[in-house]
Amino acid sequence: MHSRLALFALAAAATIALPRAAAAQVPALNWGPAPPVFQPGSRMAVLHGNPGEAGLFTVRLEMPSGYQIAPHFHPMDELVTVISGTLLVGTGDSLDAGRARTLRPGDFIALDANLHHWAIARGRTVIQVHCNGPFALTYINPRDNPQPSAGN
Repeated sequence: MHSRLALFALAAAATIALPRAAAAQVPALNWGPAPPVFQPGSRMAVLHGNPGEAGLFTVRLEMPSGYQIAPHFHPMDELVTVISGTLLVGTGDSLDAGRARTLRPGDFIALDANLHHWAIARGRTVIQVHCNGPFALTYINPRDNPQPSAGN
């Protein structure tokens, strides 16, 4: 009986200690302005990989309340998890908050390659995006591109 109790106590202590040890190994996020294909006001941090190169990458995008990402598509699947705030996501060629799906912290959405979609942040919102690079974003309406002289 005592050995079971000791084993349980050891397992409980390890369960508490492991998350702390793992958290200590996570480096601080290095936030900077999002790439110029996004409207000003958002910030991005790269967690893994290089979005500009072939291969898997993971980034976080922080957006102020009311921030909009106009209808667009990507040549790759996009996996999105809401970390904080609320993200309204919709599909189609025009932004219509009335047709949006509301995603809250912990919610996940998979967006297929070439799917026309858009997003609106409600409150300060942070999302985590996981894709295969290189990252590319093409706006449905070229006038939505904040860098109109450059390619998407």
